[in-house]
Amino acid sequence: MSIHDQAAAALLSQLALAADGAALGLGLAYVAVRSIMKFMANSSALRQIEQAPSVRVSDLRSVLSSPEDSDNSSNSDSQPTAGKLVIIRGAVEAKSAVDGNWKSLRSGSILVSQESGDKGVILRRTQTCIYNEWKGFLGWTSELRTLFLRSRKEQESSSLRMVPFILVETGRWPQSDYAIVNMEGSRHPLPLTTVYHHLQPVNASPYTFLQALFGHEYPVGLLDEEEILPLGKEITAVGICSLRNGAVELKSCKNLPYFLSDMTKHEMIVDLSFKTKVLLWSGVFLGSVALGVLGYAAVRNWKRWKEWRQQRQARQQNMSTGEENQGAAEEENGDIPDGELCVICLMRRRRSAFIPCGHLVCCQSCALSVERDLSPKCPVCRQAIRNSVRIYDS
Repeated sequence: MSIHDQAAAALLSQLALAADGAALGLGLAYVAVRSIMKFMANSSALRQIEQAPSVRVSDLRSVLSSPEDSDNSSNSDSQPTAGKLVIIRGAVEAKSAVDGNWKSLRSGSILVSQESGDKGVILRRTQTCIYNEWKGFLGWTSELRTLFLRSRKEQESSSLRMVPFILVETGRWPQSDYAIVNMEGSRHPLPLTTVYHHLQPVNASPYTFLQALFGHEYPVGLLDEEEILPLGKEITAVGICSLRNGAVELKSCKNLPYFLSDMTKHEMIVDLSFKTKVLLWSGVFLGSVALGVLGYAAVRNWKRWKEWRQQRQARQQNMSTGEENQGAAEEENGDIPDGELCVICLMRRRRSAFIPCGHLVCCQSCALSVERDLSPKCPVCRQAIRNSVRIYDS
């Protein structure tokens, strides 16, 4: 580990242990809360998937229809029905196949990979520029940049194309029943298949040498990839199914982590169950550690505050005692008649009167000493006193 890495690690450790670990405890508490929130979301999604019916494409209309729909014959087919969460296992097919052109190759009906020639309905082409860095003579600049900025080792450009497609029942001919897949608003991962993968090295140039010399990132390779959702691939769709314009339409559900997937319903349940358990126990563990760290920090800071308060009171008391001693020393410089001397020390002038008896018989220092007793009493009348007040000559 270089000296700059050690400095960065020391800085992070100091920030984490600030205020006796309070910053670390707050960070752990935030992660624990996020884990619990994700656990609740995954638990809800798990319950929905377990309760959702797993049906074939040919049975979708019977699942969507209800006795109320059959009794209400005034509803037209153009009005969409209420959606229902279902799980469908089917094969991918272009929507143009059900329009009477099963083998149509017209523009826009299907997508064809330029590199492999595979046909599909979703095509994603990704070009990634891979960077490397050498610290060079000014390598500290790159480490300083990684502390305050996110150093990107890869720069990616991606393009996604898709055509309307449907899910049909596997192995059934002709395909009279189908479900239209509506991808609008979906941010779920897609079950794409990689059909092309090529890494091309980037030749060095004089500019690359300067970048390496001064510790900057420089390109070393260009990665081209093509992923496609091929025709005929069997996938599982989890979404809201409804009747729209007489056709069955399937739309994604934002509350669920799956929409189109290679996994079956059983595999989804197993995967979500495992993630739910991990999130639950990680949230409980991190929450317990956070409570322990925050409790320790609170106790330490409370003790530190009490010590600071006691030290402050002691300084104030010392300052007041010093002022009293200074005033007493000034009074001792002059001649004091015997009738005005303190009855306790017989050295300083009487300055403090006791309350409530009102006797003016002590100097300020001796009066404070009498007040500090467990049961303070006036030295003349022996009456209990509450405090004393200093008397000033006009």
